[in-house]
Amino acid sequence: MNTLELASYGPVIPVIVIDRLEDAVPLAEALVAGGVRVLEVTLRTPVALPCMEAIAKAVPEAIVGAGTVRNALDAQAARDAGCHFAVSPGYTPEIGRVCQELGLPLLPGVATGSEVMTAHADGYHFLKFFPATAAGGIPMLKAFAGPFADISFCPTGGITPETAGQFLALPNVKVCGGSWLTPAEVVKARDWATITRLAREASALRP
Repeated sequence: MNTLELASYGPVIPVIVIDRLEDAVPLAEALVAGGVRVLEVTLRTPVALPCMEAIAKAVPEAIVGAGTVRNALDAQAARDAGCHFAVSPGYTPEIGRVCQELGLPLLPGVATGSEVMTAHADGYHFLKFFPATAAGGIPMLKAFAGPFADISFCPTGGITPETAGQFLALPNVKVCGGSWLTPAEVVKARDWATITRLAREASALRP
């Protein structure tokens, strides 16, 4: 899979943090019910990998990816858990090479022109702009459009339902990442109906 294909499933990729294994499948089902199929589950909790594996097995409609992939061990573990893609918060040639060797599509994180050039030189043309708001937001992405006209971005970090449409309106933005689809307090309360509503609203976001 080319990671750019992820954008064809909808305008927002949820950035998900799961603290309890038993929440993984119902959370994924709630997102899919709202029209969100691409799920980035971050490697930020001890149960992250079992959650990815559970979702991959129990929710075939979901396209599960591992977020916060920082090294070769993370990439291998994501592949073993059944992930379809990986997302890194930054980029190094090592993580790019390892993911290519594993056949694990990578959405690499970048924040500067030098990082864009490094990732592009290694064959990556669709990049995660992170942390989007802190790293310059819409003005930075507009600036990137000149020298990097052949590169597309998935801005992530600090984006809200109110600003997502502005990011998605940029020609070089194909999809954006957002944590607002799975608020911690809503997941903790197992309020899956609210998750589905948020997913449905995100699915309707268009430039």
